[in-house]
Amino acid sequence: MKALIIVDVQNDFILGGALGVVDGDQVIPIINNIMDLYDLVIATQDWHPKGHGSFAEAVEDIGTVVDLQGLEQVLWPEHCVQGEFGAEFVANLNTDKVHAVFQKGTDPKIDSYSGLFDNGKLKATGLGQYLTEKKVKEVHVVGLATDYCVKFTALDLAAMGLDTVLVKDACRGVNLSLGDVDRAIEEMTANGIRVLNSNELLNP
Repeated sequence: MKALIIVDVQNDFILGGALGVVDGDQVIPIINNIMDLYDLVIATQDWHPKGHGSFAEAVEDIGTVVDLQGLEQVLWPEHCVQGEFGAEFVANLNTDKVHAVFQKGTDPKIDSYSGLFDNGKLKATGLGQYLTEKKVKEVHVVGLATDYCVKFTALDLAAMGLDTVLVKDACRGVNLSLGDVDRAIEEMTANGIRVLNSNELLNP
């Protein structure tokens, strides 16, 4: 069983959103184009309550690293607030083919980059259990952003013992510091994650 994991393709993470990733919208046609290659298509959704601890109170605080529940936390603009437009999946993502959605970042006291756990690994989202129940052996990860939620989701999937692939051209990164995306990909490959482009999947 092979699954596609679509990470946080939400309005706030594309151009015009609160935390828009450069060229973030360009991943959508690629993702739509490869969906039929998989037995299961799963999406994660950042789903923060108002006043989440990762939100900067002022513009000048964005990017600052603080202590949140004993963990290092980058402060971000308010984004993906539960029930608001920014938290919705981007309209042209083909959600009709998504079998299940797992929400993360719901606890105001701790952030969740990974689609499987919060950053302290105190609570699971249910995604890992779902993949186990469905007897998934191979997972391909796409979405936003390469150097944060995509990376941590992929690392946790690999740690489960799943054959994990990053579909590089179906991801875009924040690059808060120059080189963050390259370093993220290096970290993933060092942990046994394969890196492919969508054309290699469509034309094996």
